[in-house]
Amino acid sequence: MSDLITVREYAYISVAYAGCPESTIDHAYISASAFDHLCELSASFSRHGAKVFELAGRRKLRLDQYVGVLETKCGTRIEILPKHVDIEPSESNETVIAKERELLKKMLRVSLHLPYRDAGEANLSRFKQSIHEWIIDQFLCNFEKLIQRGLRFDYQRVQEEQKYLRGQLQHVKHMRQSPARKHIFPIEHDIYEVDRPENRLIKTALEVVCKKTRSAKNWKLAQELRLMTGEIPKSQNIAQDFKQWQSGRLLALYADIKPWTELILSEYMPVSAQGDWRGMSLLFPMEKLFEHYVAYHLRRSLKGWEIKTQVSSQYICIHEDKPIFKLRPDIHIHHKQTKQKIILDTKWKLLDQNKRGERFGFKDSDIQQMFAYSHYYLEHASEVILIYPQYSNKFNNELCFKFNVQSDKAFLRAIPYDLENPEKIMTYISDRGW
Repeated sequence: MSDLITVREYAYISVAYAGCPESTIDHAYISASAFDHLCELSASFSRHGAKVFELAGRRKLRLDQYVGVLETKCGTRIEILPKHVDIEPSESNETVIAKERELLKKMLRVSLHLPYRDAGEANLSRFKQSIHEWIIDQFLCNFEKLIQRGLRFDYQRVQEEQKYLRGQLQHVKHMRQSPARKHIFPIEHDIYEVDRPENRLIKTALEVVCKKTRSAKNWKLAQELRLMTGEIPKSQNIAQDFKQWQSGRLLALYADIKPWTELILSEYMPVSAQGDWRGMSLLFPMEKLFEHYVAYHLRRSLKGWEIKTQVSSQYICIHEDKPIFKLRPDIHIHHKQTKQKIILDTKWKLLDQNKRGERFGFKDSDIQQMFAYSHYYLEHASEVILIYPQYSNKFNNELCFKFNVQSDKAFLRAIPYDLENPEKIMTYISDRGW
């Protein structure tokens, strides 16, 4: 059985048995030891308020809205991709996986501000890279570029005893020495060396990469870089060294590699595995990735608008003269000249415009939430918008509703968002006259 399993959101994961079907992106079979580890992770995540798995049977799990990669103790890696395209009869699993991977890479680049540049359209192998190997590949490419341009050194203050004078003589210590040791000088001086927080963190990430990569190309490059940086020590306190990571003109070359280093060292993990075992596990909530992706492209598309995320200036209740229960819309946009305000909320969920009898798949809580936004933030003087991912032929047209209030402008609109062509939202914007 392969030690790399690729699935999508809401896929099922079961324990493999004799004669079990072949794994697909919607139902995978793994070893009993890997399954037990996932159950332990599920309990750990639940204690910290994150629902990553859901029991769907005695030996079956169902994934939730988290994407990324998980690594178990036995070496099984599970790559979890978004689910935003249907599998057409003419398409293979590999084609669908390539599309989902490319979407996840785009969303991660935007959400984590990763300085990623594609190698070119001719490099078709990038579609075959799993997410963890893609992260490793980007880290190694940036590290190689950094070495070619030159690592930064720093002065380190050292105190030692020598038979010669160098730097500053520590007079008090020298005077207190016995006559037999008068020829020994206690001195203090600076050494210009490569041992600095940024280099230590990068070297530590490189050691992780050497152990975790399963790509022959990445392993070869990692070993070469390891030999070239043998004098750099590993970080003894990762959190502290990240706090000491400096920026500025002299360290501009380090800006590109920092986010990849953070990812590999798990300092930027939205969900982290608890306990002693920490494989290369990176999980990201799709709700947040989608929100950041939409906000990023809105900022690029809307000129003359001020765009803010997670605004929380309004409250539903007052308790003992203090506001309580914040209202926190995903995106708040405000026109700098006309002062028009619009509230947008992103939902990573599938709507079906053909199911009118089932209210198209809307949740009551979502509609009630948007009504509260309209009332408290806009006073029903402008529209609120729900943004859902466009999904084949199920949701590709705007849905419009009017709130039952005494206002001609209190509308709720649900619009489809084309993830593969985010610039298409400009068509909708132009139609609305924004």
